[in-house]
Amino acid sequence: MSRFNSEDRRQKTEVRSQESGVRRACRGAVGLTFGLVVVLLAGCEVFGRGKISTGKAIPKETFQQIQPLHLEKAPDQAEPNVPADAKPAPPPETLELTLEQCRVMALQNNLELKATLINPTISAESLNQERARFEASFMANAILNRTDTPAVSFYNELYGSQVESLYTDVGIQKPLENGGSATVTAVDSRTNTNALQTAFNPYYGSGLRFSISQPLLRNPDLKKDITYTIRVAALNRQITDAQTKLEVIRLIADLDRLYWRLVAARKQLDVSRQQLDLAQAQLEQAKRLVSNGERAPVEVIRAQAGVAQQMEAIITAENALQDRQRELKRQVNQANLGMQTRTAVVPLTEPAPILYDLKPDRLVGSAVENRMEMLELELQLAQDALTIDYQRNQSLPLVSLDYTYNLNGMGDSRGDSWKMLTDSQFADNRLGLRLQVPIGNEAGKSRVRQAVFQKCQRLATRASRRSQIEQEVLNAVSKLEANWQRIMAGQQNTVLAGRVYEAEKRQFEQGLRTSTDVLDAQAKLATAQSTEISALTDYQIALVDLAYATGTLLGASNIEWQPIRPQTKGK
Repeated sequence: MSRFNSEDRRQKTEVRSQESGVRRACRGAVGLTFGLVVVLLAGCEVFGRGKISTGKAIPKETFQQIQPLHLEKAPDQAEPNVPADAKPAPPPETLELTLEQCRVMALQNNLELKATLINPTISAESLNQERARFEASFMANAILNRTDTPAVSFYNELYGSQVESLYTDVGIQKPLENGGSATVTAVDSRTNTNALQTAFNPYYGSGLRFSISQPLLRNPDLKKDITYTIRVAALNRQITDAQTKLEVIRLIADLDRLYWRLVAARKQLDVSRQQLDLAQAQLEQAKRLVSNGERAPVEVIRAQAGVAQQMEAIITAENALQDRQRELKRQVNQANLGMQTRTAVVPLTEPAPILYDLKPDRLVGSAVENRMEMLELELQLAQDALTIDYQRNQSLPLVSLDYTYNLNGMGDSRGDSWKMLTDSQFADNRLGLRLQVPIGNEAGKSRVRQAVFQKCQRLATRASRRSQIEQEVLNAVSKLEANWQRIMAGQQNTVLAGRVYEAEKRQFEQGLRTSTDVLDAQAKLATAQSTEISALTDYQIALVDLAYATGTLLGASNIEWQPIRPQTKGK
């Protein structure tokens, strides 16, 4: 009897000591909680009074003040005193370029094209991201849990039930191409408790778990539903390639137009210089006739006015030529051919007008087939068809079948726990069916309608785009034919204007005409020459426009572009 009494007293003493420990822990927890609340309140007060940083502070005057432009008066022209070895290599005074050479330079160096050629690389990475959706992922968890739960003993006294457990698991989760997912997990745990009726303490637990989840109604067609995002990304990549090709065609077409405008500007300058030579010759002849007393002195003044007019025309033509040269230099972006250099670009390719047998019907059909805008719309319509099927499928109720198989083990050591798994003595099986039906399903129906409306809009856009392409081709054909007629008329006009000028000059020598009449005939000759030059270059530009309208380029050689993949650090 005394032995039982002593045992009871010992247990009561342990319970009281645990009770006091629980009370101390509770008081400590309350104090810690109060301290955290005070700190949080203080922090809110501090952050509430302060100002949130918005980055770099820009002065208000930067936005509200407009500074004047200060220009300095040009000093007297003098050769700067710079050592010969310190002077950089001067750019060439003239640079002769063919149209093909300009194309090569632009394809290699054009900054806009370099930025555009990165787009296919970006689109390819988006496709790679979608393809990586079915990659398996490694999972790991570790949880340390300590609990101290109050409980009532057999003697109606309060004591604490303390448990310390460490739970870890590692596994692999694999998304399946049929829309489900499979997971394999290995579990390991260690538990230490002060419970009185525990056979061994600490004890270890282990487990192997295999689970699979599969939707039943959604995603029945694997190629259309599960791989929807991959197929859309693949179509997006093709759309990007089409847009990039269109950008390359646009760049080359713009370059061709700039080249022919440069040809026209240089020929216009040659005409102005020729007219200046004729005006100076007229001035010398007028001076000679006046000095011989054959003409009135006013003829010299008239001739001098004609020379002054031609000087102004040369200045205007030179300025136009400089503008055209800078435009071409910017497009080719050659290292030694910057826009600030004074290098004169001399185009070697001359206009070669040829009368073509144009068939508008065939050109329109070729344009509809070759234009990247039409291909882009077709790819977008393919995306819309995929989206409609996918949204219809996703609007179905969600019915999922879940199955889990779990092997369990336990022992007083980790080895014994894992050894129990090999015997397969304790196994769990769980089969579940989940059903989720949206009430009304308005969101799903709206997404389906939106996809259908999007496709209808693209169909209307395709019809409009086809009509626009047809108009562009027919306009280009008409423009090309009109410019050919302009060339014929311009050549005849130039010949006749030249004859009139020669006749007026002979009559001036005979005293039947004044210098004003000669200068007027000379001006008409210059106008006829300029009109002929404009017709020639406009014909070449019209050929470029016709090729662009049909989605092609002029020339005998094909142009093939490749995407640019920028170098990334460590990749």
